[in-house]
Amino acid sequence: MVQNESLYAAVLAGGGGTRLWPRSRQRLPKHLLSLVGEMPLLNQTLERIRPLVAPERTFVVTVADHADLVREQVSTLPSQNIIVEPEGHGTAPCIGLAALHIHRRNPEATMISLHADHTIADAENFRRILTATIPIAQQGYLVTLGIKPSYPETGYGYIQQGEHIANVDGHPIYRVERFTEKPRLEIAREFLRRGNYYWNSGIFVWKVSTILEQMSLLLPDLYAQLMEIQAVLGTPQEDDVLRSTWQKVRDMTIDVGIMERAADVAVIPAAIQWNDVGSWSSLAELLPNDAQGNVIQGEHIGLDTENCLIYGSERLIATIGLHNLIIVDAGDVLLICPKERAQDVKRIVDQLKATGKEEYL
Repeated sequence: MVQNESLYAAVLAGGGGTRLWPRSRQRLPKHLLSLVGEMPLLNQTLERIRPLVAPERTFVVTVADHADLVREQVSTLPSQNIIVEPEGHGTAPCIGLAALHIHRRNPEATMISLHADHTIADAENFRRILTATIPIAQQGYLVTLGIKPSYPETGYGYIQQGEHIANVDGHPIYRVERFTEKPRLEIAREFLRRGNYYWNSGIFVWKVSTILEQMSLLLPDLYAQLMEIQAVLGTPQEDDVLRSTWQKVRDMTIDVGIMERAADVAVIPAAIQWNDVGSWSSLAELLPNDAQGNVIQGEHIGLDTENCLIYGSERLIATIGLHNLIIVDAGDVLLICPKERAQDVKRIVDQLKATGKEEYL
């Protein structure tokens, strides 16, 4: 694959992966774990885009607490391409900070923004689709990859397909009519029935100048803070200004802050076998199962146990008469819940925070 020298990538590696607790913890979040395959999810993401974007044009954005671990894992990247947020404030500030660094390298760059903790089985088609977005992004569109929903998931955002814009190398591209964030089940079912809705993958392509311009229009406070940082990039004052400025930044997602409000937003359907590994039930879809439908990681013996995810550490897990459960033994924590309640694991994490049980986070 011929590389486009003006194409850059920003890999967002700051999330906590709380829905995969207790395996994913504050000290070692999910993108640094080998949950699927032999490599950590972050490394898989970097390998996936390497044929398209060279390491010197690839940036990883992480938070200070994980910076050393990330540097160890991505030693193939230049050290200056590891961007460290003092603390996480959501995807909008994270992407804005990456955009500053890319703009400093090449003001005419096209930028891919993607997450470190997703899996994509069809990497070749993924790269073809990213390539197809480039001419549309260069026209000033903010382009997102849309995943055709296979069931009424309520944990994802949805994108409504609008008018057809263009075909690029056989890939149709449409204007986005609207975004809907994590709908109720009956609405998700209606979206599935209509057929013109996609899951929001959180993978975006745009000109770096376009996303900064949209931030100046739609998130002026954040843009002003980014400009304070831009003024000292590459100087001895950079770290101090970043720390002091970042304390004033408010939490904001790129979806709410920009994508839902921008005028020129496009979606390209992406059949890439995407999974955001956003919960234990999502992870179960990616791992092989036995004749009883059980996904077993670790030592297990069972009677009349079906369609369970059993994820162990060192101890043998024995089960009798269980169905559709998630069982995760992390040594110091044991999680048991129905598969259909997998999204509620985050609520347990919130309770641990509220009750001061920091040792389990």
